[in-house]
Amino acid sequence: MATDIVMPQMGESIFEGTITKWLKKPGDKVERDEPLFEISTDKVDAEIPSPSAGVLKEIKVGEGQTVPIQTVVGVIDAAGSAASAPAPSVPAKAAAPALAKASAAAPPPPVAAKSAPQAAPPAAAPAAQRPAAAAAGTGERIHSSPLVRRMAKEHGIDLSTVPGTGAGGRISKQDIEALIAGGTGSAQPAPAQEEEDVYEAPASVPAAASRPAAPSPPPAASSGGQAHVAFESAVPREKMYFGDYEVQPMSLMRQRIGEHMVASKRVSPHVYSVDEIDMTKIASLRAKSKDEFEKRNGTKLTFMPFFVKAAVAGLRAFPTMNASLDGTNVILHKEINIGIAVALDWGLIVPVVKNADEKNILGIQRTMNDLAERARTKKLKPEEVQEGTFSITNPGVFGGLFGLPVISQPNVGILGLGMIEKRPVVINDSIAIRSMCYVTLSYDHRVVDGAIAHQFLHKVKETLENWSEPLL
Repeated sequence: MATDIVMPQMGESIFEGTITKWLKKPGDKVERDEPLFEISTDKVDAEIPSPSAGVLKEIKVGEGQTVPIQTVVGVIDAAGSAASAPAPSVPAKAAAPALAKASAAAPPPPVAAKSAPQAAPPAAAPAAQRPAAAAAGTGERIHSSPLVRRMAKEHGIDLSTVPGTGAGGRISKQDIEALIAGGTGSAQPAPAQEEEDVYEAPASVPAAASRPAAPSPPPAASSGGQAHVAFESAVPREKMYFGDYEVQPMSLMRQRIGEHMVASKRVSPHVYSVDEIDMTKIASLRAKSKDEFEKRNGTKLTFMPFFVKAAVAGLRAFPTMNASLDGTNVILHKEINIGIAVALDWGLIVPVVKNADEKNILGIQRTMNDLAERARTKKLKPEEVQEGTFSITNPGVFGGLFGLPVISQPNVGILGLGMIEKRPVVINDSIAIRSMCYVTLSYDHRVVDGAIAHQFLHKVKETLENWSEPLL
């Protein structure tokens, strides 16, 4: 009996996923719920478990290919054996119109290295996959994700003219990238940006024809030939490829981090404020309580929950910091959901501690430990990295004195924590050794002024230096 393996829906707003790695190959035995393949979406990377036990009979969608949710990506033979399993193959249907990038699977010839290969047009899309233009013509809603709408806006593409090849006629990211690669966007391009802030496919850069011919980079191990939005460079490509070098393609997560950071710097006018906090009282309290805390609660006590509680106090006192900006409307969030940046071996992710204002130190510590562990094992759910209202990042854990973090959209602020270290300071005209920490607040000057930012930081400082909440 054969069991289909489908691309799962990892959240209500997610309609497609990219297979980044198959953990099994055709002919391998698999157990039910054993990790079978890894996917990447607009929100999270995740390991997908096997729906049943048996033998992986067939892989229908190869690594690096993006498909709509509920697409069959492989088959498990529940009654098969490794000896009877077929040889590894990716059938021709993987290059069907639903996969707008599949035509890029083979490495392009050197002369075409400058631009992403154009996807084959959907010659015979099923009736259910009707073009978005037809939907627009009848007054129906154009089906697309926020990412697709943002890409279309940046490249001046009218979504009502784009045939959607996704499920139900949905316009996918691949459809937009195919138009960008083919230079078939709207005649009205998006407004020009400063060169270091622009990221788009090289084929859509109007000035490309006037630039000197750049050497073709050596063939890189791409993810199944998948095309992605490129990042514009501040210097011509021919000035990069010289001497002895190696080319390493960016991972999907790295590309998405880059897109998010460039967009944040482009959209939000960043301003930075720095303060210094005396953490001696917190350090002493933690040192006295951490062993008993771990013994009683089964979890280690770190400094981060203290900073989360202090940030909560600051956000309560100055709700403008707990906001988002939609055009000319400031959205003041009533919930306090704090995103905590987690460094991974392959990138960075910001899981969210929901309703942080309702949790004590133990609750925050347990929630953070759980989110961080599942982030590192690719078991986070998309909703666990969404709906953050403020963020905290901790470069100090790696020895950084302080940092100037980029705001995580759609927040208007992010708190950066420096290393806690003993330094000589002046107290009452005497020199004392204290555990000190620099903190940096990055904020969006469209919403937050310096006065509010410094008052917020002062509230954080005051909360930590005058800590009174019991730990046990």
